[in-house]
Amino acid sequence: MGLDKYAKKRDFTKTAEPKSGKSTDKDKLIFVIQKHDASRLHYDFRLEMEGVLKSWAVPKGPSLDPKTKRLAMMVEDHPFDYRTFEGIIPKGEYGGGTVIVWDQGWYEPLETIKGKKAQEKHLLAQLKDGSVKVKLHGEKLKGEFALVRTNGMGENSWLLIKHDDDYAAKKDVTKLDTSVLSGKTIVEMEKSASAVWTDKGEQKIEAKQPRSSKKSTKKSSVEVDAEVGNASAKLDSAKILKSAPKGVMPKAIKPMLATLVDEPFDNEEWQYEVKWDGYRALASLNKGKVELLSRNNKSFNDRFYPIYKLLQNWSINAVIDGELLVLNEKGISNFGTLQNWRSEADGELVFYVFDILWYEGKNLTGLTLVERQAILNEVLPTDDDRIRISKVFDTSGIDFFDAAGRIGLEGIMAKRKSSTYLVNKRSKDWLKIKVSKRQEVIIAGFTRNEDTSKLFSSLILAVWENEKLTYVGKVGTGFSDADQKKMMTKFEPYIVNKSPFTVAPDVNKLSRFQHKQLNAKATWMKPELVCEVAFTEVTDDGVFRHPSFQGMRNDKDAKEVVREKAADTEEIVAPTKEKSDGKKGTSKNIDTELVRPPKETVPKTLLNPKEQTQVRKVKGKELKFNNLAKLYWPEDRVSKRDMFNYYYAMADFILPYLKDRPLSLNRFPGGIHGKSFYQKDVKGKAPDWAKTFPYSTSDGEAKEYLVGDDIATLLWTNTLGCIEVNPWFSRVQSPDHPDYCVIDLDPDKHHFDKVIEAANVVKEVLDAIDVPCYAKTSGSTGIHIYIPLDGKYDYDQSQLFAKIIVTIVNKQIPSFTSLERMIAARKGKMYLDFLQNRPGATIAGPYSLRPKLNATVSMPLDWEELKPGLKMTDFTIFNAFERVQEKGDIFKGVLGKGIDLEKAILKAKEIYP
Repeated sequence: MGLDKYAKKRDFTKTAEPKSGKSTDKDKLIFVIQKHDASRLHYDFRLEMEGVLKSWAVPKGPSLDPKTKRLAMMVEDHPFDYRTFEGIIPKGEYGGGTVIVWDQGWYEPLETIKGKKAQEKHLLAQLKDGSVKVKLHGEKLKGEFALVRTNGMGENSWLLIKHDDDYAAKKDVTKLDTSVLSGKTIVEMEKSASAVWTDKGEQKIEAKQPRSSKKSTKKSSVEVDAEVGNASAKLDSAKILKSAPKGVMPKAIKPMLATLVDEPFDNEEWQYEVKWDGYRALASLNKGKVELLSRNNKSFNDRFYPIYKLLQNWSINAVIDGELLVLNEKGISNFGTLQNWRSEADGELVFYVFDILWYEGKNLTGLTLVERQAILNEVLPTDDDRIRISKVFDTSGIDFFDAAGRIGLEGIMAKRKSSTYLVNKRSKDWLKIKVSKRQEVIIAGFTRNEDTSKLFSSLILAVWENEKLTYVGKVGTGFSDADQKKMMTKFEPYIVNKSPFTVAPDVNKLSRFQHKQLNAKATWMKPELVCEVAFTEVTDDGVFRHPSFQGMRNDKDAKEVVREKAADTEEIVAPTKEKSDGKKGTSKNIDTELVRPPKETVPKTLLNPKEQTQVRKVKGKELKFNNLAKLYWPEDRVSKRDMFNYYYAMADFILPYLKDRPLSLNRFPGGIHGKSFYQKDVKGKAPDWAKTFPYSTSDGEAKEYLVGDDIATLLWTNTLGCIEVNPWFSRVQSPDHPDYCVIDLDPDKHHFDKVIEAANVVKEVLDAIDVPCYAKTSGSTGIHIYIPLDGKYDYDQSQLFAKIIVTIVNKQIPSFTSLERMIAARKGKMYLDFLQNRPGATIAGPYSLRPKLNATVSMPLDWEELKPGLKMTDFTIFNAFERVQEKGDIFKGVLGKGIDLEKAILKAKEIYP
């Protein structure tokens, strides 16, 4: 990158950040990690390369746990002298905030490479390939780490991963929060920083000014962010917790509720949060037992299992209050998606936590809001982005509301800073201000118009008003045919003959907003199901105008659904005299602070862990998955559900090797110990959407093969009991011309170390004739070695080349290898199989599961991994995805440029006459 980008972002007349610098160490490469409290607290991970510091911003800081992957965003190169920079970057400048040197030391590549220049060259090649593996020798960080570029998260997105070595640990290393240079924390540096420190000494800048007690109505994004959580940030959470009264953990409680008001306001005694559009949830954690409950004490443990599993990993004892959401790509919650959420394939589930009621034997409900939030910010684990602390804004409520509306949020919350937590009560210390009008309503029945093909035309809506069920109109938009099918299944147990209203409403009454009379038949229901609607206004007779269905509300009790009427804001809170001018755009920089896009969950589960039969649409194609608890690998407790979820998660890595290839279906409907059989012909049996390929085998029999096309096709084969995937070597476009040549090492009774030895001899022979090759475990007992051909030769030519190579190999290691096809003739020696290279032959594809104990995977390998001690069971359903996330698809060269076969054969004859 160079330093041009770095220099363009900075005004060196206003910031004392260094401009350049050069290393004088001829032997070692340095690294440094700086803790940087800018618009967001993060850690800057910097590695010396090419005379500069290659840099990544790590929002959560490094982790010593190999199972915890940290997002690392690559940023511009920094000058070498930046390694000792500490102090304050002035507010308003790029990266404005406080910096300390959190860790420093030297580093080296994992490979043994002598000389700093050679090491640097090797590391730069890894950087280009997107996988940098280093050993750190720091004061806080030691041992092996990897920086791996991610797929699908932007070109600058990487993951920082700790390798499993002697320095790996579960402890949170970021708790070591002091500088390795000055010994100061970020807070201590900020308080003492009337100067910025560089490696050249002290340089005076303007001291940080205290914030005015009177709130400004116009703020830059920096000012707004500095005021996030402002009130609680000044409090000592340890002292507060010590003074809190003891109390047993509360059980089966209902949360504190907010009062709806009509307009936003400015008042220094209040702070603001986003009003999230999801399910309210209380999480109780005590001595390893976790309960995730709705506001009405219904269990969310199974339904929202990813959050439940994350909470189970926490070591704290607490009761926390928050909101369960599904976020879109912009970080905005979508209630309709949440309502239909069944697994991680349906969207990114997030639990925003905004309060804490009890912690480690202390009752916190009597503390003020800011005191509780100070404790919450201190004790809540933040290892996974799916559980977040809801950001608090100490800013203009009017500007905040304006920003919320601009970016499409449901509304905002205003909370009095001094408020205590009132269990199961609606309080005027918490206020909700909605951008759009929405209301929970009771479903009292549904109508069906004449001559309609739909299951119903509209829902009949009601609320409780003065203890009387009151009609509030009908809603006929917002649900699809698929939604209606699900809803009707839910409605059936509640259908009754009699209207639930004292006086049945005329559902065919023509309102002034309708153009024609509808002759609809009403079907009545018990008033027990709740949904949510959006609307534009309420008419004089109490009916919602232009309602739109937003989703079912399984978390709400119908008995509590009353008509919401917004209270007059000024009757509850007196606004400050100096209000915001309310002009559009006065707070546009707040927008980016309100929401944060979700990080993609990896791996994603397609099927949830509870339902035994699930129907899912995958890329628009409907598939049915049943008997999901059946154990396909009984000894390993691996079920059909686990198999489906594995292939769904691994599809991006598997599909390139299936695309356009006929498949042989090896079916194990009873699991690995049941009867199995091959199926090649799928004529009349495959789904209508599946691609097939007519082909006559060598015996003249015409068959219709299934063609690997997409993830739906892959999963359909799995529903048949296909534990493994077996693609042809060639594609339907050119069925007689394989994309690769394969040498299959079949060990018979030899130890796997001998297979590894033979594989390395194959590699030596192919290296000698300049032929690239790629190895993978078979997942059973052997190793497969692939040579790219790119469809330039036919199967006979491919087989001939394989025979030439194995003949050379056999001559080099004749004591334990054989070319005999008949098992008896081999006399126990390892078979060097070249005959797989023929039309219609298949072997387990890359990343395929195998029907073997331990649920092994046919795993691509780096050649340096092929050394004695490697085991087939090193690669299983349990760790395959984690491995490919770190390494990427190291097998992809198989589908790349093909070799020059004639040239390779001539060179082989020259070297091995």
